[in-house]
Parts: sequence; C-alpha cells; structure tokens
Amino acid sequence: MTLHLAPERLPEFARGLPKAELHIHIEGSLEPELIFALAQRNAVTIPYPDVASLRAAYAFSNLQSFLDIYYAGASVLRTEQDFHDMAWAYFLRAHTDHITRAELFFDPQTHTERGVAFASVIDGLRRACARARSELGIEAELILCFLRHLSEEAAFATLEEARPHLGKFIGVGLDSSEVGHPPEKFARVFADARRLGLRAVAHAGEEGPPAYVWSALDVLKVERIDHGVQSLKDPALVRRLVEQRIPLTVCPLSNLKLCVFDDLRAHNLKRMLELGVVATVNSDDPAYFGGYLNRNFEACVEALPLSAQDLVTLARNSFDASFASPQEKRMQREGVDAFVARFAQG
Repeated sequence: MTLHLAPERLPEFARGLPKAELHIHIEGSLEPELIFALAQRNAVTIPYPDVASLRAAYAFSNLQSFLDIYYAGASVLRTEQDFHDMAWAYFLRAHTDHITRAELFFDPQTHTERGVAFASVIDGLRRACARARSELGIEAELILCFLRHLSEEAAFATLEEARPHLGKFIGVGLDSSEVGHPPEKFARVFADARRLGLRAVAHAGEEGPPAYVWSALDVLKVERIDHGVQSLKDPALVRRLVEQRIPLTVCPLSNLKLCVFDDLRAHNLKRMLELGVVATVNSDDPAYFGGYLNRNFEACVEALPLSAQDLVTLARNSFDASFASPQEKRMQREGVDAFVARFAQG
C-alpha cells in the first residue's frame, strides 16, 4: 500500500518501522561511559581524564582522524565478558530502534594484535547475539572484517585463526583506511573466504573513488557494498548497481561527521532511491558519529525530501539486502507491511 503522511508525522513513522542494520562496527558502538568502566575493570589507562574530554575529542576531519580515536577506545576490550557487554549494550539500543535483524562487523585484528585471544572476541560477541535473539527477538549475525591498512599476510593469518570458529560468523568484510588500499590487495584472501562458504562485503566508495567499488565487485566478488556514496559519480556503475540489485549500506551521519558531505542536505541518499539503487540506512560507528539507527533516519527526514514511501523502501531494502534466509526475509518484510497498515489506521 502507498502511504501519504504529513511531514510532521514522518519522524515518528521512521522510528517505528522494523529495520535491519547491516553496517554497524560493534567496536564503534563503544560509548565513553563503557570505555571508562572497562578501563577501570581491566586496569587500562586511556589518554583522557573523563567522559566529557573523550566526547570532546570526537571532532573528526576525515576517516583517519576518527580511526586514531577508535583504536584507542578499543584498547579497553580484553576479555570475553568485555565483548559480550559491548555488544549487549548495542542490542539494547537496537531494540528501542525497532531493529529486528543486525549483521555486526567486528575487527579481530584490532584485538589480537594486543594479545587478546580470537576466541575471547568471537565467543563474547556470539554470546551476546544469542542473548539478543532469545531475549529481544533480534536476529543477529557476525561478519569478520579485515583491516585494509594491514598486510595481505596479516589478513590470511586472521582467516586461519578464524577457521576453528566457522559457523560463528557468516561472512567477511573489509574496513579501515580506504584511500591507498584498493580492494585488489585482498583478492586472494577473499577467494579463500568464499571457498570456506563465507559471504562477502567490503567498504568501497566512501572516500575512495568509484573504481574501488568496481574492484570490490569484480575482484573481491562481494555481494553488497558498504558506503558506496561515490558510486553516483559513475553512471555506468549506477546502472550496474540497479540492474543487479547490488545493495549499498549507506551511513548518513557518518558521512557528515567524516566530512564526506559538508551538509546532510547535500547527501545523495534521495537520489539513490530515485535511481532505483537498493540503498539502506545504517549507523556505522554510532558512539562516535552522533547517533544510532533511528537518529540516522530522523536526520535524513529532517534534511532530505524523503516521503513515507521512501522510508518504507529503505526498511524493506534493509531486509532484502541482508544475508537472512528467504523465509526470514519474507517474514521481516511482512512485519514492515503490518506496521505500515497499523500506522495508516492510527
């Protein structure tokens, strides 16, 4: 059904829609309060005296300036319980945002380089995922990301560490510093991951050029593109994304915070929808970028001429773009339709 709503009702409608989140770095959900609590628990010293001073440091000029603080915050994570507590805090927020499926990125290299056992990372996160499913009704899965600023050799070592844990995560991704680290660098690692039966995604076209998106698709053989906002600079690439229904996991507040767009009113999310791109809205690193998923939706409603139908499309896209089973996708889409019908009657 087509729903027409007055502009003042759109934020409420957006907040209530069932959604999937497909681009969330779980380490990027680590709030300053939890950073300090874990630092105290683990006797870790961090270079900020209090929560306020740490939050004040969240003024980023580009991706690298963010990553410097991101890795410092992750240093407080030491034990399986730490990883569980971090993920559980995210799931509680996700539940209030009406997220019914979440596919979480995690960066094992950020932790194993510090001597944290791979098993501590994935078992803590997996335990939180199981709890989210049983207590909150959130279908949750994990995607292991390779850090692209590190070597291919380091990525291979991480994939080898992950082999005993196959079945605890559903795919691999590629994140961290994009410029200067093209997808081709990890072609052989992704080929091995595919042979293990893992799904594949990659960050591309955030700060990097459309050529990185082409490479992610053709060389890494990924099934969806994380970010991808630079894709619209290449009409041939847009045609391919539309024709093959290759999803983009767009992160509006992240793009604003990292100066990919100077003003959210200039964001190309609306244009993506007009062109027929399978765009989704996500929070990326919400503790650092000013908002979890619903805040991203609200900000887009405030800044862009999104209609109620656009919001429904974004919600449905999020499930279509997920790695859920066909049966779950159908059930989740039915949940969106049921909410729309209830909202229209109310």
